[in-house]
Amino acid sequence: MSAEEKNLIEILEEGNKVDVVKYIDYVSAPQAGAIATFSGTTRDMFEGKTVLELRYEAYVPMATRCLSSICTTARSTWDIHKIAVAHRLGPVPVGETSVFIAVSSVHRADGLDACKFLIDELKASVPIWKKEVYTNGEIWKENSEFMEKRLELAEKRDSSVKKPVIEEHRRRGCCGSKVRVEEDEEHKDITGDNKSSS
Repeated sequence: MSAEEKNLIEILEEGNKVDVVKYIDYVSAPQAGAIATFSGTTRDMFEGKTVLELRYEAYVPMATRCLSSICTTARSTWDIHKIAVAHRLGPVPVGETSVFIAVSSVHRADGLDACKFLIDELKASVPIWKKEVYTNGEIWKENSEFMEKRLELAEKRDSSVKKPVIEEHRRRGCCGSKVRVEEDEEHKDITGDNKSSS
């Protein structure tokens, strides 16, 4: 069985919940002494605001390719048996799971480290976008991992953080930085100039 055949990657269409048992069963194996999991759930508060739900959108073909690439990187770094990654699209009410990762490995250290790597890379680079819906409004959110990766890329380019993120995404392709920008007057300096710095 090839490494790709040992990955289960699913972007779940709106209305489909994450079946945690399905993914744990998938990664279970007699040779795996450990199964590490991460379950991301919608919480009820953010910075003092009451959260009603999260809403997710994705560019599914690219998200799937990016997740496959991240799994390949994890396999080249840790001794992993199987990986399962699932992410919901559409509304995810408070208390429900939006993302689930399961990793089986011979030893727990590999499974735990790989699981952390997978969720951090998913948040930083996979084209899945999150909107937080509050009792008094809604807002598209950037993940802290995305912001950290953006700063890292800016430092590598030896340029300021205000370089256009969209340009960087186009240049890097799959698994590069992700951003969803709705242009308005306030953000013109970020989205307005798409000239290459190279």
